[in-house]
Amino acid sequence: MSVGSALKGDAAPQVRSLYRQLLRNGGAFTSYNFREYARRRTRDAFREHANERDPARVQEFLAKGKKELEVLKRQATISRFYSFDKLVVEKNGKQAKLKPHGTTTV
Repeated sequence: MSVGSALKGDAAPQVRSLYRQLLRNGGAFTSYNFREYARRRTRDAFREHANERDPARVQEFLAKGKKELEVLKRQATISRFYSFDKLVVEKNGKQAKLKPHGTTTV
């Protein structure tokens, strides 16, 4: 989605706000895999449409993004009801590093 000068009104701030909300809510998942998938999908979708100049298409993407934000919020809330063991890559909130002999450290 474009934040260029070709857009009328306040579309650029709306796009940035939606992007931040999607990233923030994507980080609310308790599962590392879901969290990373939501963030990656958000970044990829916004990069794919970064050069969009047609205001009608931008508004269309905004509407779709808002619907996806609501779904993301619901799914993140549901994910909090279920507990998962932390993966090795997310131990103590830091990514694990491999030692030379295949053992992991944080």
